[in-house]
Formats: sequence, structure tokens, C-alpha cells
Amino acid sequence: MVSPVEQAQALTPAAVEAAYALIRPYVHRTPLLTCRTLDTIASTPQSPESLVGTPFEGQTPARPRFRFFFKCENLQRIGAFKARGAFHALLRLIEERGEDEVKRRGVITHSSGNHAQALALAASTLHVPAYIVMPHISTSSKIAGTRSYGAEIIFSGSTSVEREAVVAEIQAKTNAILVPPYDDFNIICGQGTTGLELEAQYTEQVGSRALDAVITPVGGGGLNSGVATFFSDKSTRVFGAEPIFEGADDCRRGLQAGERVAKVSTLTIADGLRTPVGLLNWQVISNKRKVEGVFAVTEEQIMAAMRLVFERMKVVVEPSAVVGLAVCLFDEGFRRRVEQEGGDNGWDVAVVFSGGNTTLEAVAKLFG
Repeated sequence: MVSPVEQAQALTPAAVEAAYALIRPYVHRTPLLTCRTLDTIASTPQSPESLVGTPFEGQTPARPRFRFFFKCENLQRIGAFKARGAFHALLRLIEERGEDEVKRRGVITHSSGNHAQALALAASTLHVPAYIVMPHISTSSKIAGTRSYGAEIIFSGSTSVEREAVVAEIQAKTNAILVPPYDDFNIICGQGTTGLELEAQYTEQVGSRALDAVITPVGGGGLNSGVATFFSDKSTRVFGAEPIFEGADDCRRGLQAGERVAKVSTLTIADGLRTPVGLLNWQVISNKRKVEGVFAVTEEQIMAAMRLVFERMKVVVEPSAVVGLAVCLFDEGFRRRVEQEGGDNGWDVAVVFSGGNTTLEAVAKLFG
């Protein structure tokens, strides 16, 4: 069996480009939007009061200059970037094992909702049976979306350990082939096409100037490691963002300790980010030449960022999607880095909105 270290060495920009060529007929080229209002808000120093209780208490707040470019994967098929990885993984599976075997056995995965819908869509499109293990507390719209593509849903507990146990039970009965939600070479390459696309769109908008930074959410790490793989031979810096609630910032803590955190049990409102970083994903994210840092934000900061996107951009996003923007708005350490390295010119920062699968009821509950 090929080790995660060996697989990580094969994760190259060329592998992401090959993935894009394969999935392009099946996915949307999502918009790259700008918002001068959010540029202004993020470029305004935080109040001294907001730094009380942080390592920056009593210091002059940073004055970074941001120009945002929002990659709207909330407008991707099924409402999230996960469609990219699911289509790529399933198409490669059919290439490797043959269409007859894959259709006979079917595929299985576990997911809180976005990968669930993505694999269900890919399987429906390519006429493959799909079994999806979902936590019973998944958002109702994600459950309905998954079911609408004809997948068979099996409910489980909310932690990755509980989900994986149910997957093993179903596999024993059906012999279905596992398509992991994030810890997989082909999934990572598919998610990395988000970076390929946004760089091309950025160049169309601003010309030959290099993008300064990209920040993505980190749950299992498929999106972040894929985007970092694409940008690994470029000057663009890649960062990750997580919720801090109930230890959901496993990637950040793991980087600080120098060792991957294997288990996470959290009910953060960013439900797509409740899983630990995968083994292969960790090999990429823990490489400082590929990912320069991972930051974490509170539930209140996630909600504040979500409100701004709803009210100022008129864009529907789920909580997981805005953790990167929340870092730019509230993490004083990150903001100081932008100020110091960007100087008077500031940074052009691409923020990946990973998904928009929420409901009116869920939004009302958050803000009611």
C-alpha cells in the first residue's frame, strides 16, 4: 500500500490540472466576486476593546489593507465545492476498475451533507448506486438534497468515528466501494481545481499581478490541501481557517504540537468542519512550504462574518464557508501579518466560500 508520504509527493499542480480536464464537463465555473464594502470593513483597525483578553491587548490595532476576491463555491452544483472531488474520484474509479464493477458494487461514503450530496449527484449522473451515511443531526436541506439524487441514506452519530463504524457495517453487507469525503488522492486533486479556476479568474480581472494569498476553510482538509497543491509552485500564500469551538481547531492545534490530532468531537455551527484533518491532507497542510498557517475563530465571529456576507454582498453562505473571512476580519495575528508584509499596497486575498447549504430556519435559529 502506498503511504501518505508517497501519495503526498504525487500531489502536484499537474495532477490538479489533469483533474480539471476530466471534471470540467460536470461542474460549474463559479464566480469570483469582489465587494468594496467588505474591503473597507476589513481594512479598518479593530477597536482596542476587541483585543482585550488576547495576546495583543493594550497594543495599537493593526491597519492592514485587504482587497478581497470571493470564490463562490456556494454556487457550485449541490451548493458546495465538494462536487469537484466527488466527480473526479468517481470518474477515476470507473477508469481504474471498469464501469461494470463500479455499477455492480456501488459506492459508499460518510458526510454531514456536502460530500453526501456531491457523491449522490455524481453517482446519479454516472448511473452508479450510492449509499450515504449521514449524521442524524445533518441540516434538513442537505438530507433532502442527498435523497433527491436517489442515494440510499443511512443515519449515524455525529462524530467521524461513529460515521465510519456504520460505513463498515454497510460495506460488509453490500461490498460497496468507499469514496472517502476528504482523505483521498483523487478527492484532493478534484478540490484543488477550485484554486486553478480562481487563479485564472483573478488574472482575467487584474492582469498579470500575482495573487497574494488564498484562505480556505479546513475540516477534513481536502479543499485546503488541494488548493495548496495547485499553488505549491507559485508565490501565492495559502492559509487555512477553522472554528475554535469545542476543539474544532484540530489542525491549528496539531500544527502547534507538531502532530496530527486524530479525533474531534464538536458541535460547532460550522457543521462541515467537524471532522479531523485526514492523514494525506495532513502531509500537505503540515508542510509550511505549501500552507503557511492555520487560524481559528469563534462562533460569534463566524456569525458576524456570515451576517456581513448576507447583508452586504447579498450572497447565501453556510457558516463553514465564512471562517476564512472571519479570520481576515478578527484574527489580529493574521491582520498584523497582512499589514507588515503588504505595507501600503496591502494584499489581494482570495477567500473561498466553500458552500451555501443552509436553510431559512437554520439562519433564523442562529440570529433569532
